[in-house]
Amino acid sequence: MSNPNFKTTDKRYTAPAPPRDHSGLDGILLVDKPAGPTSHDIVHAIRKRFGIRKVGHGGTLDPQATGLLVILLGKGTKLSNYFMTGDKAYEGTMTLGVETNTQDADGEVTREGDWSGVTEEQVAEAMRTYVGDMMQTPPMVSAVKVKGVPLYKSARKGQTVEREARLIHIYRFDILECDLPNARFRVDCTKGTYVRTLCADVGADLGCGAHLSALRRIGAGKLKLEDTTAFDAIMEMDEAALKTVVLPLSRFASGGTHA
Repeated sequence: MSNPNFKTTDKRYTAPAPPRDHSGLDGILLVDKPAGPTSHDIVHAIRKRFGIRKVGHGGTLDPQATGLLVILLGKGTKLSNYFMTGDKAYEGTMTLGVETNTQDADGEVTREGDWSGVTEEQVAEAMRTYVGDMMQTPPMVSAVKVKGVPLYKSARKGQTVEREARLIHIYRFDILECDLPNARFRVDCTKGTYVRTLCADVGADLGCGAHLSALRRIGAGKLKLEDTTAFDAIMEMDEAALKTVVLPLSRFASGGTHA
């Protein structure tokens, strides 16, 4: 979904395309996405900056989320499903006592609850109940389409649309650091998992409400955050420098490293 606070006049995203077409550049670019731009903004900026006709991504991140964003260049765009079906790993922060209409910090506060009696052990126990298979209903403010219309567009009109729950699997959901009302956590999950919905559900279970206040993707399949290049650094590169950080498609051929 688009981010109304992000200004596309930022020169990083409107840099003129070079006069030549570098559509022969094929591969996978691992970007450390900053908070603010949408995944589409990143795709558009790279396409414009390097004059590459075909640029896509292997799974979106919400505007305020950061971390590993898989960018597909040229023939790499044919591997979109290959990357989107992989498991994901995140580190994030859940804040107790505040619910929002988007289940994250971008939304409007809809309810405040008393978290003062909640302990770290209670938070950890509530999180553990979500490990394993579960059915999760996509939030209204999401890009999931119902009858061809993205849910967030219906939400903007104040409409609530019936959504089908989806089967997901949570491999781990652990506290890394706790300073209530904030709890920093790690979650490993299957594709299509809404981490902000997990946080909202934990808050509901605890009776005080909660929302996702920060999120960073640290893994996608076997791809890791430490292998990414900062987006700002990429936008300062020339074509030769870009080629040094693009992963060849051969790495992801049959029998190669899975995404």
